[in-house]
Order: sequence, then structure tokens, then C-alpha cells
Amino acid sequence: MISLKSKKLKALAAGLMLTLAMGIVGCGGDAKDGKKAEKVNVGIVQLVEHEALDAANKGFVEGLASKGYKEGQNITFDKQNAQADQSNLQNIAHRFVNNKVDLICAIATPAAQTVANVTSDIPIVATAVTDYKMAKLVKDNDKPGTNVTGTTDMNPVAEQLDLLLKLVPNVKTIGVIYCSSEVNSQLQVEILKKAAAAKGITVKEATVSTVNDIQQAAHSLVGSVQAVYIPTDNVLASAIPTLISVTDEAKLPVICGEGGMVRAGGLATLGVDYYKLGFQTGVMAADILSGKAKPAEMAIQAQKEFKPVINMKSAAKIGLTIPEELLKDAEVIK
Repeated sequence: MISLKSKKLKALAAGLMLTLAMGIVGCGGDAKDGKKAEKVNVGIVQLVEHEALDAANKGFVEGLASKGYKEGQNITFDKQNAQADQSNLQNIAHRFVNNKVDLICAIATPAAQTVANVTSDIPIVATAVTDYKMAKLVKDNDKPGTNVTGTTDMNPVAEQLDLLLKLVPNVKTIGVIYCSSEVNSQLQVEILKKAAAAKGITVKEATVSTVNDIQQAAHSLVGSVQAVYIPTDNVLASAIPTLISVTDEAKLPVICGEGGMVRAGGLATLGVDYYKLGFQTGVMAADILSGKAKPAEMAIQAQKEFKPVINMKSAAKIGLTIPEELLKDAEVIK
């Protein structure tokens, strides 16, 4: 006959085992919480090499690491760069699908569009995409309704125009150079034209297809504009020195869409921090991998704070004096 004391001990042991079991299966959210013991595979496709996209790539990996997904431990990355070639993008997208990766990170709009066209099953987080709905990646930016979500690099175009006017107060015509096939760039140019029209300023456009067109496009603006604006355009971002070789000689200030372009020779920006944007994307990816969230229900996220970046070397080359008030809170490149 089992004693009362023995029954109590058995009940206590059973309760303890149940508590431990619930603890093991009940942890949610991050890899470090214990839910994901197995290794996951993530494909990263970057459109082209330039400072902004490289920073987003680094931020993405470190964002995942901050949530417990650490390379060499519980996550493997297949990092691919398409070198701005559409056939490379296609091959990379099919590679990821054939290898059955658990998630894809697409850096820049053409990369996101390509992988989204190849798979509707594998979760995709994108970054360095300006407008997901306009790029036909989601049904709605607040509730994607597809296998795609991520972060937008929509920059404050109207505020960038205000910065330009503080640097060049008497500007009447602004030149803008961008790649005609980048929908992100087209959107930014339309915003610029509306903001400029409200201030009585004319915008003159020059489009390019490849980096080989940049010099000719820049020359076409010389003599008819007092400043140049460059959106967050991947073709331009990958060849800023080519543009600057023309604008510096013509003493034209170049306002850029993001800080990497300024560090490469542009004059100034009030723009996105692509490392932080990538980090934010990595955190979103961790939520998907852990089962905490689904892309279809995750709103597109944006950066809320923008920091001025001013290149004093560029200012000196074109003979421009920067007002002291603009330097107070800016990242100053000397």
C-alpha cells in the first residue's frame, strides 16, 4: 500500500516536471530565449557595393545577433552581391530557393523585387527600399499581406531642400540626377519637384541608365542650375566621385540623399543612417525566425531621426562658407 507521504512526493515531482516542460516550450521571441535550438539559414542578397548598402548589410547581421542569432553558433548566412546585374539577381534568388533558406534579406529595391518574384513562400525582409507598395512588394505598407516586410529608407526630401536653401539661399534652379529605372528615385524626385514648386524653385532632371552616363548627365546641368540634388539612388551612390569630378569644377554644391554619398565627396545631407536601418531589419527578421511574427502582418518600419552630415572639404573646393548654426549638431567631415 502506498503511503500518503509517498503520494505527496510523487505529486510534487510530477508538478516540477510539468513546470520544467512548460518553461522549455513556453519561452518565445528570441533565439537566446531557447526556442530555436536548431541552426537556421539566411540568404542575404545585396544589389551592389556602396557605403550605404554595405552598412545596411552589417547592421542586419548585428541586429540578428542582438536577438541571439549569432553567426557560427545558431545561424548561417549565405551572403551574395549582385554587382548591379539583373541576371545575377535572378541566379541568387533561385539559389536561395533551391537551398531552402529559412529567410531572405534583400538589400535595395531591385533585389527585393527579384526575390519576391521568385518565391512567395520564404519570408523576405528588405531594407533600403523607399516605398514597398509602389514597388509592388506589398499590398499595403501598414499590413503587407505578402511574404515581404522590412524597413524603408524614405528620406526627408522636403527637409533636405530646406538644408540646400540654407547653404545656397538664392538658388532658382536645382538639377537632379537619377537612374530612370529605379522607382525609389522617381518617387523622391516627384517629392522634390512638389516641395521646390511650393518655394518657386525649378527642378531640371537628368537621367542615367548606368554609371557610364553620369558624367554626361552632370555636364548637361552645368550652367543652367545653381545646385544639384541626388536621391538615394544606387547607380549614383556607387559612383559619386565620377559626379563630383564635374560638379566641383563647376563650383556646384551637391545635396545628397544619404551620408555615404557625402563622405564620398558630396556637400551635405540630412539623411538615413543605413547601419541603424539594417539593424532594425535584423530585429524584425529575428521575430520572424522565432515565430513571434509573420511578414504579412508586420508593418513596414521607418527611421524617425535624421542627422545632418556636412563635408567641409567639399565646401572648400567649391568656395562655399557653411553657416556655424548648421555645424552644431552635424557629423562634420574635415
